[in-house]
Amino acid sequence: MAIEWTTLVATGSGAVIALAGTVLNDHLRDRRETRRSGRTRARDLYVEFIVAAGACHTRLRRIAQEPGGQPDLDAATREALVEAGIHQIRERLFIDASENVAAAGQALYERLRDLRRAVAGGASWSSRDFHDVYHPYLDAAWHYRAAVRRELGSTPFAPSVFGWVTLNGAATCPVCQSIAT
Repeated sequence: MAIEWTTLVATGSGAVIALAGTVLNDHLRDRRETRRSGRTRARDLYVEFIVAAGACHTRLRRIAQEPGGQPDLDAATREALVEAGIHQIRERLFIDASENVAAAGQALYERLRDLRRAVAGGASWSSRDFHDVYHPYLDAAWHYRAAVRRELGSTPFAPSVFGWVTLNGAATCPVCQSIAT
């Protein structure tokens, strides 16, 4: 009888170990998938925010290129923010983003609003008023990208990667150079 109990205990122990290993493996796989899914969701949100900011920026630049083409500059510039959906995406950023990315996103949003106010006030593309807020907006966009890249495990870009002196373009901006002279 002793041999039968030993076999039974050994078989039972083996089954328990195999089951525990399977459960542990499933748990670890679920954690990896959850982490990967969260990272993908965050990256998608971060990209969505910068794309919305870019869409709004493009619309504001178009308005600034022909400010007389709009009967109500204030309404047109406010509509640029609404059409881009920046407000809703910003709220999602506050909920889902890390503190550093949310702060960089808020700074970008504030610079975008500065740009909107300048264009609403009649600043044209070639005016100092426009460029005084345009280049800080570009700076904030690059700071946001850098925060996102750090969050996702990459290093931020240096301007030299693109052959630029600065990321905001102010040093080589033909409009700024003509205003300065």
